[in-house]
Amino acid sequence: MATRTPESEPLLTPAEVATMFRVDPKTVTRWAKAGKLSAIRTLGGHRRYRESEVRALLAGIPQQRTGD
Repeated sequence: MATRTPESEPLLTPAEVATMFRVDPKTVTRWAKAGKLSAIRTLGGHRRYRESEVRALLAGIPQQRTGD
């Protein structure tokens, strides 16, 4: 099974994450500000979230935070 490098991992928009959790996209932004999710900023300043981290949170698996 091939592992993905952080550079090739799919990134999700706040709307996509919100749909998965059935919450408002603003809630996802608040989670990122609170440190529950790590956000990656695009060149345009938009937030994106790592799919693996989002799926782990959805499954209730605690994640080790990295120093991004």
